[in-house]
Amino acid sequence: MRPSHVPTGEDMQPAGYTQRVSYAVSDTAGQLLFTVISFYLLKFYTDIAGLSALVAGNILLLARLVDSVDAPLWGILFERVHSRWGKFRPWFLWLCVPFALSGVLTFATPDFSAANKALYAGATYIVCSVLYTGINTPVTAILSALTHDPRQRVVLTTFRMVGSKAGVLLVNATLLPCIAWFGRGDDKLGIMRTIPIYAAGSIILYVIAFRNLRERIPADAGRVSIRQSFSAIGGNWPWLIIVSSSLLFWIAFIARISTVPYFFQYVWHRSDLVPFANGLDVVSLAALLFLPWFCRWTSKRNIWAWGLVGAVGSQFLLFAGIDAGFSELLFAGWIAGILTSGVAMAMPFSLLADSVDYGEWKTGIRAAGLLTAIGAAFCLKVGSGLGGALPAWILSATDYHPNVAQNARAIAGIVFAFVWLPAIFYALALVPVLFYGRYEILEPEIARTLRTGRAPL
Repeated sequence: MRPSHVPTGEDMQPAGYTQRVSYAVSDTAGQLLFTVISFYLLKFYTDIAGLSALVAGNILLLARLVDSVDAPLWGILFERVHSRWGKFRPWFLWLCVPFALSGVLTFATPDFSAANKALYAGATYIVCSVLYTGINTPVTAILSALTHDPRQRVVLTTFRMVGSKAGVLLVNATLLPCIAWFGRGDDKLGIMRTIPIYAAGSIILYVIAFRNLRERIPADAGRVSIRQSFSAIGGNWPWLIIVSSSLLFWIAFIARISTVPYFFQYVWHRSDLVPFANGLDVVSLAALLFLPWFCRWTSKRNIWAWGLVGAVGSQFLLFAGIDAGFSELLFAGWIAGILTSGVAMAMPFSLLADSVDYGEWKTGIRAAGLLTAIGAAFCLKVGSGLGGALPAWILSATDYHPNVAQNARAIAGIVFAFVWLPAIFYALALVPVLFYGRYEILEPEIARTLRTGRAPL
């Protein structure tokens, strides 16, 4: 079958700095709200909203079960809808306000009964989660439409990750101080006054991304059926490797960061270190900025694999610091984990665009919307749900009670969720990555085939 699009010289041109920065802020925009959810939603549910750890965990999982359905539906919608602005870019404009509003409502605390509080929390979080899938998936999907050059995709992904980390840093550096400032001792009031500020910033940045990004590689919008879109998955082994590893990675990553407030409050007895520990996420830029160079030095498979190996090793270093009661060793493990997991996080976003090319090379169908909706949004959201639910269930099973001194069993549960749960899933995420190399070596052949418009033999 003939590929749906034959690249031109323009498709291979380097992206300008306006486009690179605009691609970066498209992820900053989402992180202004998603960081609050990833890092603090579980703590908000148990210690501010008054939900039990078991109920909170069930809500997180339920939302992700919904995401297992809505991510493919968004992908199908992206394949079918077209506008004069392109296939992916307009969603930044169409969904930025609804997403921002849903984020504000997610952190509201109405004076309801316990049952109604749980229903409200579940409903608002599910709506926010669905809308985040809708507006975040185009951030990944548009990469395959910005350039055909795999090296430029790595550069753009690096800018994106810088923008993402900037959003994470901003939120972690300001959220708790803002809650304290606006709440004056009332955390419920403080968070209700703080979240709208992040929501407004999110809208502004999405509009900037919409205005400046351009889709250079057009797709045959409206001509690809649902059956054809799914056929681009069949035999797409690089994509399947990315999906399986990414899902396991996000379980590990979210479990690690969502238990930070519990660890520093109840185990280390230094709640004041929570913003500092979370703010250290910015050091991952030290590794991310060198990604394009790393990819010239060795294979993308090797970079991805070593990132996961380092993430596993960092958890052992983290435990050594806890066991010795040594803060410097503890933070050495924490920082090592940030650096290595940052690399392991970034690589799949770039490789998904390559898997779109692989699917087109094999089938002649360019299903960027569906492949990235499942490969990025589905993995991120379902992995995040399980990564938040598993620690919550562990806390519930080990007799955790909020805002009081914890017994030895609860302390052990917090440490397991903080250290060993992420280590296990990082190690599992490494396994499929080991098989990626055999497909990476096909990239030059795929690029040549797509440039000449010929299907594989």
